Amino acid sequence: MSRNPPSRPTRDDFRQALNDMGTYIDVSIDDLMEITTMAERHARQRETEAYRIDTLMSQPVITVHPETSLAEAAHEMVTRRISGLPVVDADGRLVGVLTEADLLRALGVPSHHPTHNLWQTLEAMFAHTLRPQPPEGSVAALMVTDIVTVSPDQTLHEALDLMKKHRIKRLIAVNEQRQPVGMITRSDLVRVFFDRIRGHSE
Repeated sequence: MSRNPPSRPTRDDFRQALNDMGTYIDVSIDDLMEITTMAERHARQRETEAYRIDTLMSQPVITVHPETSLAEAAHEMVTRRISGLPVVDADGRLVGVLTEADLLRALGVPSHHPTHNLWQTLEAMFAHTLRPQPPEGSVAALMVTDIVTVSPDQTLHEALDLMKKHRIKRLIAVNEQRQPVGMITRSDLVRVFFDRIRGHSE
């Protein structure tokens, strides 16, 4: 059952509150209303930024090994509908990451370019005249080893800063042994945003 959102105080509410205090305060009602609005905004921002990565990340993590074939890795991405695969060694420690963009480039298919919008990218892909064949070789040949990671106990604010700073779409959460325990993507952050909207409307 949905609940009505809390009523926002009106000018009369503030005037009555001042009268209830029974003392003089050198502040106008407009100032009080503005302070209240700003405080509510900061409270909402603090609530969002305090979310821990381990409450937002997708898990369990699907991983591959450096010796995994590119064809197998591509199959994992397609069947599981994921856009990135952490690459781990024999001890499960993170050593790289393979993305769908890496595979597309290996096939000679144009992937998303920063100056293109989504529709331009899709048009370029479907207009491509080559007939892509299953990629040959192993994951080790294409994986990126310069990886940005986060700890599960870091916050949403820190994740946003890292994504913005490094211009990346995903972060891999690792434990103290550098083993992947989750992933957080831009889609996860969008989900948090819409969950907050739904929460305020219920």
